[in-house]
Amino acid sequence: MRSSEPMPGNPWPHDMSITIEDRPNSLLEVLWVREAHELKPHGDDLPPVLLDTPVTIQGLAVTAKTRDEWEAAWPSIWHAALAHAGQDNDPRLFDQLHTTADGSIERADLLHRIVGPNWRDTFGDGAFDDDSHSIWSQRGMDAHLSTLPTRLEDQPERRDLAALIPAWRAGLTKIVSIPCAGEFTRRVGENALLMTSATRENSDSYRRALSTFA
Repeated sequence: MRSSEPMPGNPWPHDMSITIEDRPNSLLEVLWVREAHELKPHGDDLPPVLLDTPVTIQGLAVTAKTRDEWEAAWPSIWHAALAHAGQDNDPRLFDQLHTTADGSIERADLLHRIVGPNWRDTFGDGAFDDDSHSIWSQRGMDAHLSTLPTRLEDQPERRDLAALIPAWRAGLTKIVSIPCAGEFTRRVGENALLMTSATRENSDSYRRALSTFA
């Protein structure tokens, strides 16, 4: 969302660049774990429940102790993953990735810096040893693609450009949306906003969310 030169008649500032992260995989995994395993984490500014409630996992041999560990760690993993999701992408990391060897420590380190903190770093893949996660993920992607605007002017950022520009001038460069219920907005670092997809899809709530940054 950026042009190199001013375009007559185009209200979008030619130097304004906004990144929309609307399928943040690391955040989606953490949210899925919370609800599929019926965790009840406690903490400040935790996100609301998912719109598409996952199937409760019954078949995995997850002990009560393991669930307690997951529940206690959930808020810190969420906040770490969110902080990374709010950062602007560094294209230099991808360039450096091409210069590293497969299986090398250097490549592993770069991949970790690109992907950022996530659930699997702490607890491995055990929480996802069930087909319901992949089914839920695919269902969410299909639903997301089916609701994407087909016209440029219908995109939320174009629709509510008058509210977006002041937020961008105040430092906003990235918007992260999650498929959770209700209206929910939080500032992430110095440059990003987290919000529910429902917040972004509705003009009134999106403008309110953007006004928290400006």
